[in-house]
Amino acid sequence: MEKSPSNDTGISRPATRRNFLKASSILVAGGTVASNLPIARSAHSFGSDEIRVGLVGCGGRGTGAAIQALNTEGPVKLVSLCDVQENRISSAYRSIKGKHRDRVDVAEQHKYVGFDGYKRVLDSDIDLVILATPPGFRPMQFEAAVQAGKHVFMEKPVAVDAPGVRRILAANEIAKSKNLAVQVGLQRHHQTHYKETIERLQQGMIGDFLFARAYWNGTGAGIRERSKRQTELEFQMNNWQQFNWLSGDSICERHIHNIDVINWMMQAYPIEAQGQGGRQIHSGARTGETFDHHFVEYTYASGTKLISQCRTVDGCWSQVGEFAHGTRGWADIAAGKIFDIGGNLLFEATRTQDGWEQEQKDLFASLRNGERPNETEYAALSTMTAIMGRMATYTGAKLSWETCFHSNVSLADFDSIRDFGSSSPTSQMVTGQYATAIPGVDKRRHV
Repeated sequence: MEKSPSNDTGISRPATRRNFLKASSILVAGGTVASNLPIARSAHSFGSDEIRVGLVGCGGRGTGAAIQALNTEGPVKLVSLCDVQENRISSAYRSIKGKHRDRVDVAEQHKYVGFDGYKRVLDSDIDLVILATPPGFRPMQFEAAVQAGKHVFMEKPVAVDAPGVRRILAANEIAKSKNLAVQVGLQRHHQTHYKETIERLQQGMIGDFLFARAYWNGTGAGIRERSKRQTELEFQMNNWQQFNWLSGDSICERHIHNIDVINWMMQAYPIEAQGQGGRQIHSGARTGETFDHHFVEYTYASGTKLISQCRTVDGCWSQVGEFAHGTRGWADIAAGKIFDIGGNLLFEATRTQDGWEQEQKDLFASLRNGERPNETEYAALSTMTAIMGRMATYTGAKLSWETCFHSNVSLADFDSIRDFGSSSPTSQMVTGQYATAIPGVDKRRHV
């Protein structure tokens, strides 16, 4: 487990999740959330009762999460859908209905189109909502779900900037007071081989941690071409992975999985980060403003380093996984294997079914048993770790956790977006390009 040694001033540095929450003054940061709202039927065991589900965000991940939720045991029914595009609602409805004809009962009047559709889903007769829109909207929608007294499954990351992370954590205090279940799509926490491997690493099987490596090196996201009838906002929403205000960049939207595994292993979060990145392949307006590669060196309070790589460039070396190195051995965490210094296998974990399916089974089983799991805090702090890495690569500066966590740089005013005619948080310059980060030049814009 990660230690919390004293720094030069003799003050103990925060390392554990609890200490990070205290040191960062999370309960007062980011505002307050109304707590005098009615509690839905969230304090009882569902047992054999029907669990009614609403889906917010009908893209591929939302559709998949809904199908997996309906795969769970016991009575469960999808009763409400919303998205900003009507065709996605129709597509999701057909796909989900094709898998679960008897578990889908969505009347036409419960298919909501528009940026405020999530409010109408939350006003409907549901027990649990799946939040699967682009991540930038997550804090606003999670806050509303908590206010409505709904159990929540939300996809990762839970925010794209520090104000969003603080908003998530503030809303979660109310979720806990209302005894609401909150689960986040960091599915590795629900996979047996990850849990078994992490447990043995925390027990000291490879000795003291020296450094770790985490990778999400793979292909880039597809690009949907701009049509003449689209507004700027609609184009960006259709290519949300290419815009920071929607996705947080690939280090946040994808690489959070691997970063989160190392935080889990360390039972701590980095105290500083420095890194580099850029746009080697991405160019032109079609590819928005995100970087296509990031390299970050994170430092934990004990001095342990995490070397983090995220690249979304076709034709290059691909690797998605996590590795730990200690004084007595090393581990391929994604493979569930631990070795001694000489490379001899010490442990091999039990392989299981995919985590996306298992996380839904675990959530619904907990609800039926009267349990209320809440994964918000570690998901929010791992999201913040990824955001911290982006801040480091965008600025070229060495940054502390405190500087990043308390940043007031907000990537968008999500509450003000009403429809596709609304102003976009970022727009094309006269050259047709979007303004992208220039390390060493514009630190104030990103921290």
